[in-house]
Amino acid sequence: MKQQNRLFLAICVAVATISINPAWAAWEPTKPVEFIIPAGPGGGADQMARMIQGIITKNNLMKQSVIPVNKAAGAGAEGFLAMKEAKGDPHKIVITLSNLFTTPLATGVPFNWRDMTPVAMMALDQFVLWDNAEKPYKTAKEFIDAAKAAGPGKFKMGGTGSKQEDQIITVALEKATGTKFTYIPFKGGGDVAVQLVGNHIDSSVNNPIEAVAQWRAGKLRALCVFDEKRMPYKEKITPTQSWYDVPTCKEVGVPTDYVMLRGIFMSPGVSQDQVDYFIGVLKKVRETPEWKKFMADGAFNQTFMTGQEYVNWLGKNEALHVKLMKEAGFIAQ
Repeated sequence: MKQQNRLFLAICVAVATISINPAWAAWEPTKPVEFIIPAGPGGGADQMARMIQGIITKNNLMKQSVIPVNKAAGAGAEGFLAMKEAKGDPHKIVITLSNLFTTPLATGVPFNWRDMTPVAMMALDQFVLWDNAEKPYKTAKEFIDAAKAAGPGKFKMGGTGSKQEDQIITVALEKATGTKFTYIPFKGGGDVAVQLVGNHIDSSVNNPIEAVAQWRAGKLRALCVFDEKRMPYKEKITPTQSWYDVPTCKEVGVPTDYVMLRGIFMSPGVSQDQVDYFIGVLKKVRETPEWKKFMADGAFNQTFMTGQEYVNWLGKNEALHVKLMKEAGFIAQ
């Protein structure tokens, strides 16, 4: 009996020790988390980061606040280098787009995605060929034919940044169709949509979320999506069209496709417990009705990855971007 009492007492002491010893507790942030956005205000990355922050706040998914900060200088290099330099700091996260690959290749800035800690792929973003709804060409083929007829460089293609995703797609479009555009870079996708509404450019390859408001308002026209299959969302955005009604560019004789990462990373040197904490938060974000509506409104490909699967995807897409950048002549010498 005494031996049983001693055993019971030992168990009680152990339980008490576990409950008061913070080393046994799951990690969580102890101060506000800086959410770095390596792109300008109004673009796809900015909108997604602020949506995530808003969902976390509204649903009390974290005890600490999340503070979005745009660090867009140098095609996002400012934000990526800030993460690289914050080694071991679990109170910084960053949303990434494909400038994760293109910026170091185009500029030679000393950064690689392996300099950060992958957390989760939140989605893949589409690219749509847009024109102004006032223009006479109503299909991608009519638009391409008009661009060819106008002559090399007469049509202006607006995009976010230089030697990044939008210009890569523009070069691929030129090679696939025999057209030649004058590419005009802007700070963000929001700026691009405004310029296209104002007829200061002839077309863009904006993400759906960056131009959906202008499409819904009847100011822009969605000509085709640069993907192998149509977007699955069938709820009408305009009086006559849903995202599903937008044909793939391949369907209409423009054999070009490209999708973009929307992923989350942490600083280098953080622990697996710290990574797991943010994976858990992001999984809860994805379950909310606000996120599901955001995904549908922006016609996102809702692929979600973590761990080795995500790392493998990053490696493959880095190699793809090296190939695309070489073909476009965008690699820094």
